Amino acid sequence: MILAGDIGGTTTTLAALDGDLARASMIFESYLSREHAQFGEILELFLHQHPLAVDACCVGVAGPVRNQRCAVTNLPWIVDGEEIAGLAGIEEAWLLNDLEAVGFGIEVLEPHEILELQAGEPQAKGHRAVIAAGTGLGEAGLFWDGSAHSPFASEGGHGDFAPSDELEIELLRFLLREHERVSWERVVSGPGLANLYRFLRDSGRFAADSEPAAIADEMRTGDPAAVISRCAAAGTSPLCARALSLFMKLYGAEAGNLALEMMATGGLYVGGGIASKNLDWLRSGPFIEAFLAKGRMRPLLEAIPVRLLLNDQTGLLGAARCAHLRWQRSAHSTRSLRSPG
Repeated sequence: MILAGDIGGTTTTLAALDGDLARASMIFESYLSREHAQFGEILELFLHQHPLAVDACCVGVAGPVRNQRCAVTNLPWIVDGEEIAGLAGIEEAWLLNDLEAVGFGIEVLEPHEILELQAGEPQAKGHRAVIAAGTGLGEAGLFWDGSAHSPFASEGGHGDFAPSDELEIELLRFLLREHERVSWERVVSGPGLANLYRFLRDSGRFAADSEPAAIADEMRTGDPAAVISRCAAAGTSPLCARALSLFMKLYGAEAGNLALEMMATGGLYVGGGIASKNLDWLRSGPFIEAFLAKGRMRPLLEAIPVRLLLNDQTGLLGAARCAHLRWQRSAHSTRSLRSPG
């Protein structure tokens, strides 16, 4: 029995499934992260709801994992592998960065759960990269050794934002008035979309009454990014549409940066809820053109397949797959030690 988790700044999901990773057997629950003081509280609640004899456990966490501990980037939580193992009643639990977990999950997705955004070169091989905008901006790589891909973590979403034109230079100046430094996460994430909206609203490029009172009220009481996306899709707000278009351009630009940094000739994968919930904007907007706009490196990027991950549980499935692989390796090592000779 495998226990898998996916800890995000907004939602934390836990799942239990049998060792063959059959999705039909999966039991899962989602919790609003900020309604709980620590992850251990959620884990205890899940295990109380679903009493299980756990054999292996792996949890993906939105933050840098070091020595099986993680201070979650957008939550006041410390997640500890030893504590998780104790609560689950096992010797060891593994922590992964959440995008590293997504990297593991790609291999278990069905063909219909991956959407092609750019075909790239037929039978493309090599390293891969994953990028996902949600509450934050996650990035990871998948090392290709000639026969298999091995995911590894990155904190590239916290690299310095680099503007590429006059509008983006103004955006950088706008955000520097509020932050000591501006990372890509400040512009490519849910809060980043809200930042782009505020910048455009306050830039003087739109009439003073371009933000209807109803939209302003919704943003004060709800999720601004969701309001912007909905109004842009409905065509009810030119300001929201411009903010979402700028978001897609910046998302594509950073995806292209990541593909170059990882030499991701085997493919660039896009995850996260913002992309899948704004599919028409991702496909028809400036995302791919910004991805390709790297001067002399454009031919290289044109050869890279770009794919959208449609299953929002890819990270959870990846954590389960990682737990399964490591449990198998551990069991094999134990058998080898016990074998005579």
